[in-house]
Amino acid sequence: MCRPDRQVLTSGEFVGFGASELISFGLATDTFDAAVIACDGAGTVIATIPDLVQGIGGRMSGLVKTSPHPAVITAIEESGGIVPFPENADIDQVRGVAAARAAGFSRIAVTIADPRDSRAIREAYPGAFIIAVHTTGLTSDQAAILADTSDVVTACASRAVREVAGSRALLQAGSSIPVFAMTQPAKDLILEKVRTGAGQFLVTGARLPFAGDSGPEPLV
Repeated sequence: MCRPDRQVLTSGEFVGFGASELISFGLATDTFDAAVIACDGAGTVIATIPDLVQGIGGRMSGLVKTSPHPAVITAIEESGGIVPFPENADIDQVRGVAAARAAGFSRIAVTIADPRDSRAIREAYPGAFIIAVHTTGLTSDQAAILADTSDVVTACASRAVREVAGSRALLQAGSSIPVFAMTQPAKDLILEKVRTGAGQFLVTGARLPFAGDSGPEPLV
């Protein structure tokens, strides 16, 4: 990552219910027809195949700004992806969803790191499937915006997300770093991934959020 020769295609999963894994599953099952994600060296990317989503985002965490690398952009385009802002590698997920719609896609998943983007996308594109990532350090008010407007909210090391979004979630996947399904489509996606998965799963009822024994400390 963060170099011109970075690989953009990867198969397999790194975690069970990460943003990339959920999006890849959604693309593989035709729940989504495109995903708006972010890549170092390219900025906002429109991806349509699971291996491109995993190659870009499977190991990536916390990307908020990057600069263009022509080799990375070319590799993405050769893999069927679209780089809407190649001149400066902007990470602009609101404009990215607009570009995906203009390209003819309608069942769009998008990752966002800014609650304002989640709200803007939900208002402009009500059918978008919004996954909130990189939530450490958010305020309670920001967490409430995500709870109101996102389909999935990853907890990262955020106390506010656990307290605000977690208490309102329909489903929690994982306990150390929880992933909260805030909407019925998000709950359905996660449960379908469990249903078709080859691994073992523990399914139980509990008051949310449920805290595991090995979560991040301190929560901020």
